[in-house]
Amino acid sequence: MIIDIKTEIRAALLKNAALVSFLGGPRVYQLAAPQAEEYPRITFFEVTNYDSEFADDGAYASDVTVQIDVWAKDSTSAIAAEIDVTMKGLGYFRTSGADLYEDDTKVYHKALRYRTQIQEVE
Repeated sequence: MIIDIKTEIRAALLKNAALVSFLGGPRVYQLAAPQAEEYPRITFFEVTNYDSEFADDGAYASDVTVQIDVWAKDSTSAIAAEIDVTMKGLGYFRTSGADLYEDDTKVYHKALRYRTQIQEVE
């Protein structure tokens, strides 16, 4: 059972008015932004999505890990805090967060990982 969570995550992030305000618009993209110089922005991707609970010869739940990256020319703190509120509201918990700096582009990069277990709904 593969559960597609990408549409739900993007919609939830865009629904967070404070987050969209900090981004200067709906700058939430799966994997890559269409414009390389658009800052601040968020990209995200699914790290893992695997069957985790079984009954009656089949999977009924999946463990899902998602990475959300913040890219900015200055502090990423306010954006990361709003992402955290949104993801926890979806039932995810943060498993890691790392402050990075991209020397080649002079961009601050915050990498956040979240995990949840999603059960199949019948």
